[in-house]
Amino acid sequence: MSDLVQVHAAGGALDDTVARLVDEQVASRIAAQDPTLWGSPAQSEASRRLGWVAASAVSRPLVAEIEALRASLRAGGIDSVVLCGMGGSSLAPEVITATAGADLTVLDSTEPGAVRRALDRDLRRTVVVVSSKSGSTLETDSQRRAFLAAFEAAGIDGSRHTVVVTDPGSELHELGEAEGYRVFLADPSVGGRYSALTAFGLVPSGLAGVDVGSLLDEADAVREQLSADDPANSALVLAAGMAADPARNKVALVDAGSGLEGFPDWAEQLIAESTGKEGMGLLPVVVPPPGPSAPGPDVTVVELVAESDPEASGGNIRVFGSLGATFLLWETAVAVAGRLLGINPFDQPDVESAKHAARGLLDQRPEPSPPAFTSNAVEVRGSSGLLDGVDDLAGAVTALLGRLGERCYLAVMAYLDPQRDAPLAEAAGRLADRAGRPVTFGWGPRFLHSTGQYHKGGPPEGVFLQVTTDPTTDLGIPGRPFSFGELIAAQAAGDAQVLTDSGRPVLRLHLKEPEAGVRQLLEVLR
Repeated sequence: MSDLVQVHAAGGALDDTVARLVDEQVASRIAAQDPTLWGSPAQSEASRRLGWVAASAVSRPLVAEIEALRASLRAGGIDSVVLCGMGGSSLAPEVITATAGADLTVLDSTEPGAVRRALDRDLRRTVVVVSSKSGSTLETDSQRRAFLAAFEAAGIDGSRHTVVVTDPGSELHELGEAEGYRVFLADPSVGGRYSALTAFGLVPSGLAGVDVGSLLDEADAVREQLSADDPANSALVLAAGMAADPARNKVALVDAGSGLEGFPDWAEQLIAESTGKEGMGLLPVVVPPPGPSAPGPDVTVVELVAESDPEASGGNIRVFGSLGATFLLWETAVAVAGRLLGINPFDQPDVESAKHAARGLLDQRPEPSPPAFTSNAVEVRGSSGLLDGVDDLAGAVTALLGRLGERCYLAVMAYLDPQRDAPLAEAAGRLADRAGRPVTFGWGPRFLHSTGQYHKGGPPEGVFLQVTTDPTTDLGIPGRPFSFGELIAAQAAGDAQVLTDSGRPVLRLHLKEPEAGVRQLLEVLR
């Protein structure tokens, strides 16, 4: 029995797959950072993306630097931390701080209301961590500009209140040096979604008060086990549990009292971006406890639990352990799953497509296409043929669900204010019950850096429900010819365009008035 994973009712395919992985010395080769494991097409990328294997050791010197900066800031009365970042730059710190009970405001949205709330604080007590691996992430740069303008308007030296986390030589690195920000340079050999135990995960978390040294200790404690070519290796068992059976390409992630707050959202990005490409992959579906009542033959259920249970039964995989250990376990397991699937787990070729489409729409500023029809507070649009013969909102939703085949999934993509429009998150569960198929839910543009890769690069099994609205009060982006409202609208339109162009069914619902529109939509989904 593995120390970190339990598998119940394991079949021969899983056991045979683990045995093969042991024979091929996959675990020890990953520990040795062997880039040949994923085939020659992936070798160039893998050769510069395996630093995460040793991150718990390489990152150790950061601990003292982070603690010293935190002490210096607090001595100056700066004790409120805001993180501006997307995807891998925000998801791990969100989990780390929530699990530790530390206070961190994560801004990973371009919705004007969400940005305004992050700005609405005592700025003299605030430090802003601007986190971007590439150094050119449009959302993060826009958020940085908004905070810099707010600091200036309050008569505050923004350079003293800004910390940068980025790769060496990036645009943000150069800007940070020029503007006098405190700069932490991350290990360039670690990709964003594998960066939980690097500066991207540690700096904002440590500044918020988390003991990040203990997090590294937890990962160190399992490194030897995860590098062993042994049938009990937890990473090999988890990888085989998720990827050994080609008929099961969906992974339901259920937090059944693990104590790792928000961990499924982090795992969702890791799995989706790492495996969803070349028409294949594993679709992660975050499901509230107790989990799906009838998972379906293409779904594997993974439960995150607080401890092992010798009496547990059923067909689920159970994962348990400390947060640092669990980060390293999943990073290793997903890399192994990439080998089993025959794909490169370190690139994300389809993430850029929506970005390019959004930038094109920001440059061209086309008028939105007219709706097929309007139902009270909701304008309804659909991809070609979807709304033929449909003239009301309920019929539009029914038409979209009618495109769900026996292996399909539905993605709800809400380009809305996550706080104001939180009730819409209930839609996933209601639609899953109604459709009998897996349903994912993502706030835009956050999910573009997560499941957005799988939507476009994974198997063509998705049908898509996009929900948008106009901001009640827009917010300009200093130094940019567009506002936050225009930016999120272009991101939504670009995302829908790429999905439609690839032949995916897309239903677009635009709420003319957000609160009334959300109520109307929830009523229809009931």
